[in-house]
Amino acid sequence: MTLFLLPYNKAFGQESANLERDKEIINKIFHNVPMKENDSSGDIMVRLALSFLDTPYVGSTLEVGEDERLVINARELDCTTFMETCVALTCAIRLNSASFESYCAQLERIRYRKGVLNGYVSRLHYTTDWISDNVAKGIVEDVSGTIGGKPFQVKLSYMSSHSENYKHLNGRPERTARIKQIEDLVSRRGSYRFLPKEEISSLQEGIFNGDIIGFTTSIEGMDISHIGIAYWQNNVLTFIHASSTAKKVIINTESLSDYCAGIRSNTGIVVARVK
Repeated sequence: MTLFLLPYNKAFGQESANLERDKEIINKIFHNVPMKENDSSGDIMVRLALSFLDTPYVGSTLEVGEDERLVINARELDCTTFMETCVALTCAIRLNSASFESYCAQLERIRYRKGVLNGYVSRLHYTTDWISDNVAKGIVEDVSGTIGGKPFQVKLSYMSSHSENYKHLNGRPERTARIKQIEDLVSRRGSYRFLPKEEISSLQEGIFNGDIIGFTTSIEGMDISHIGIAYWQNNVLTFIHASSTAKKVIINTESLSDYCAGIRSNTGIVVARVK
C-alpha cells in the first residue's frame, strides 16, 4: 500500500467536548482491536467494522455549519461515514501510524476529491465518484469487473434535481450548478461495472471479507443507495452496515444475495477493495 500521511490542521465541525469523545473512541480502537502482522486490509476492515457494532445510526452528520469542515464523528454513523471511518482507520494502521491525527488526515484524503477539502462541492457525494477518485489515489481497487460484473450506465442528477433537500444546496443555484457539472462528468465516464442481483450468489466467491459493497439502485438520478462491508459468517456472505432500519451498526441477518432480492429498487452491487 502506497499512501502518504498528510499534515492535519483543519478545523473540526463539532464542539470540542464531542471531539474529545471521538478522539477517545478512535484511540481506544487503535489500542484494543487485535491486529496481526500478516493481516490483509480486508481482515483489518472487518475487525474494525465489528468494533462499531451497536453504534447508533444517525443520518446527515456531515451537514453541520455553513462552511464545509472535516467532521469527525465516531459516536454516530450512517452507511457512508461508517464505511469511510473503517477505511481511514485501516489506512492509518497500514501506514503504521495508529494515531488520531493520522486517522483525521486519512479521512480527509478519502472523503474529498483528490484528497483536498475545498468546500462542499469537493466532497465525494456519489459512491461511484468516491470509488473512482480513491482508485486514482491508490487507496482502493474497483474489483467489480474482475469478479464478473457487467457494464452499467451511471446517470447522475439526484442532488441537482432535489437541491431543496440538501442544506448546502437549497437556495444556492451557483453551488447546485457546480454539483450538476460533477454529475455530468461522472455520468460520462462510462466505465462502470456491477454484479446484477440475480448473479450475486453465483459470483460471490470473488467477494472477500472487508470489501466495500455499494448497492446499485433504479432510483432515477442515483447510483448507489446504500453501502456495507462484506462479511463471511459461517460460510454465508452477508455484510456489516449502519442500518437506518435497525438504527445502529449491525451484522445483517440475511445473506447479501437475499437482502438484494428483497429490495425492489436494488439492481445489484459494486465492489471495491482497500489496498
